[in-house]
Amino acid sequence: MVASTAAYEPRFDAGRVGLDLLATSHPEERLDSAEALGEWLRGAGLVPAGTGLGRIGLDCVHRFRQLREDIRQLVGGAPSPDGKPAALALARVNEAAALPPPAPRAVPDGDGRLLRVLHTEPDCGALLAAIARDVVELLTDPVAASRIRQCEGDNCPRIYLDTSRGRRRRWCSSEVCGNRERVARHRRRTAVT
Repeated sequence: MVASTAAYEPRFDAGRVGLDLLATSHPEERLDSAEALGEWLRGAGLVPAGTGLGRIGLDCVHRFRQLREDIRQLVGGAPSPDGKPAALALARVNEAAALPPPAPRAVPDGDGRLLRVLHTEPDCGALLAAIARDVVELLTDPVAASRIRQCEGDNCPRIYLDTSRGRRRRWCSSEVCGNRERVARHRRRTAVT
């Protein structure tokens, strides 16, 4: 049975779009249809509202899931014995990054403001390229790569970029995992007394 994404509100608080993609499998699979992928792409800001995504089908959903697992292996997986990133995952991310990402254009709206639209309806490869390029930039920037963190929340596998002052952020979200931890700590204290 396919899980419904109707009640799911995607989160985009990991600090990078490639890390936000990782959250689409927790606590259950969120990219379960082309429509769900389209909603995620719009929420992530990769495609402006109103952009047609008719070229995105289930094959693209599977390709996004594969990219997600490759990213997970590169940023959150156990290091290989030789200390190098997993070769196959890295090769697939590099291959996706080599494609041209969607080309933006600025067009005036009815009020004279400029809006971002895409030059053409994007295909799957272009959308994967946008995320893969973000991941390549993240992994090759020593400062950014050193700020990749695993959430310390109970049973939370989310990975995020710690951009906090002092680099002391502990949770993927203070409002979600941080709040759960504070409530649990309060309950432990009051249970003792």
